[in-house]
Amino acid sequence: MSLAGQIAIVTGASRGIGRGIALQLGEAGATVYITGRKPEESLNSKVGLSGLEATADEITKRGGKGIARFVDHQNMEEVKNFFEVVEKEHQGQLDILVNNAYQGVTAISENMGKPFYETDPYVWDTINNVGLRNHYFCTVYAARLMTARNKGLIVNVSSGGGLRYLFNVAYGVGKQALDRMSADTAVELRKKNVCVVSIWPGAVRTELVDKMFKDENGKPRPEIKNAEVFANGETVEYPGRAVVSLASDPRRMDKTGRILITEDLGKEYGFVDIDGLRPPNLRSVSFILKHLGWNTTANFVPTWVKLPGWLVWAGNSRL
Repeated sequence: MSLAGQIAIVTGASRGIGRGIALQLGEAGATVYITGRKPEESLNSKVGLSGLEATADEITKRGGKGIARFVDHQNMEEVKNFFEVVEKEHQGQLDILVNNAYQGVTAISENMGKPFYETDPYVWDTINNVGLRNHYFCTVYAARLMTARNKGLIVNVSSGGGLRYLFNVAYGVGKQALDRMSADTAVELRKKNVCVVSIWPGAVRTELVDKMFKDENGKPRPEIKNAEVFANGETVEYPGRAVVSLASDPRRMDKTGRILITEDLGKEYGFVDIDGLRPPNLRSVSFILKHLGWNTTANFVPTWVKLPGWLVWAGNSRL
């Protein structure tokens, strides 16, 4: 119960990575506010997944306190009101914010393979109103509470799509902007002892990924590229263990402003996934080869052989 007495917010936590992070924060003893859309507006009801209130109940069963709040993260007035409620209910205390809410999954799936100029330009708003603009608003409201108490942790859930092309233009621009927001807000919040980081999970076995990439026997579908990569990826709770470890680390300010890969944090803090496995690292040469489809070659490369972070970044530099 390393986070007992702490107040956390996880946006977009009815399913996927947000749900996994919220469950782990609850297991560590935190009071966790989780946000999501109303059931009739949520993708969960369309694909048969459990909703926000079920996640809150599970948080409480694990030893924390789960509090579900329906918030439309496209509506900044609702976002502001939500933070005001948290402030009043806990006398201004907020220890952890995880910006995870995202609305663009369906839009990305429906427009996969289309160049940006053949796509409705409003897809930008669908992907980045919640996945970027909303994160900025949440960060502003959270920072006002955290700076008043001179401590806090803000985690932005991002991805390697901020480094190089992935899915579409709007997605990549949004993720790179989110990583830059982590870096720049960290500059202004450092003197207030508020840590801000981006985390990059690897291939994650979310509920939707399992539905898309696995057959009725739970095996990777061979006709789908990278299905095996995701089938062997991390569970939704592995990023949660990364966030708990950061929140429990008295030296976390050493990491502020950085992009952190979940498996790197697992190695540093000594945790494994909830199934006892160690997921592949985004910097692992074998993982990269498999992602490129070179499975046979990848099998000859040990998983511990990794590219240095500076080399991965330099290899994608436009300077």
